[in-house]
Amino acid sequence: MLNYRKSRWSVLSASSRGNKMELAYYPGCTLKTRAKNFETSAIAAMSALGVNLVELPRWNCCGTVYSLAEDDLIHHVAAIRNLIRVKEQGKNKVVTLCAFCYNTLKRANLVMKDSPDKRFAINNFMNEEPDYAGEVETVHLLQVLRDDVGWERIARNVKHPLKDLKIAGYYGCTLLRPQSAAIDSVERPRVLQDLIKTLGASAVEFPFATECCGAYQVVDNRDIVAERTAAILSSARKNGAEAIAVSCPLCEYNLRQTQRQDTVPMPVLYFTQLMVIAFGLDAITGGFDENSMETRAWLKGKGLIP
Repeated sequence: MLNYRKSRWSVLSASSRGNKMELAYYPGCTLKTRAKNFETSAIAAMSALGVNLVELPRWNCCGTVYSLAEDDLIHHVAAIRNLIRVKEQGKNKVVTLCAFCYNTLKRANLVMKDSPDKRFAINNFMNEEPDYAGEVETVHLLQVLRDDVGWERIARNVKHPLKDLKIAGYYGCTLLRPQSAAIDSVERPRVLQDLIKTLGASAVEFPFATECCGAYQVVDNRDIVAERTAAILSSARKNGAEAIAVSCPLCEYNLRQTQRQDTVPMPVLYFTQLMVIAFGLDAITGGFDENSMETRAWLKGKGLIP
């Protein structure tokens, strides 16, 4: 049985005086280009839950990848400027959808909170920006669903339970690594499985759920990525999955585009698209036309979209 966690919705609702809860929202670049269906489905699903994702009026690319070089402070600047924009809006929390954006913003924020010397150097460099000391909390949408909205409230909004569907939740790297940025248990994450169950589907456990898909190796080492994604998809299928749910546009791209010819195509979609279907929302908001032909065919065959 799904263990419902007590949500903070009552507190949040009280603070909003009966109106929709509002959260500052950082979209990042990919959700405005190749992953528009991730954004449209998320906004629609959260609206149905009474949560308004308010896009930052002025944002820039987060830098995409967190720099691991100790002395490479310049690559943190882009991420930190976005956090300053959140602070300027009078908010102390920002939600992201893209797992890479989440990881980059979260870890850059930790630098500003935990390293006085680096904080001084970065603030000194950004002499036209107000000083920033890590005041803004960076969260992923899955955390909001689990910790702020709660599974019980989500379950009450399910109009069309995804019964008889067997979905594998795929985390990839950046939601769980490093531990300081992890949204769940690094070894045994549950948040995606719990969401899938709440929507009425069977959550398939498989050992490759937290394996790297190859990430940006797809640019010049496509064969390596194809090998990685084949192993991930094969693992999910062997454990009974008929589709895979993701939270990262790069993972979605790699799992979809690099499927080898000797691999049976596996439907890949965003977890927010599952929410759109389960909530009985207009299929247009799900952006399913942007999914792969195999995914659309599977959804239509299940009677989930027109």
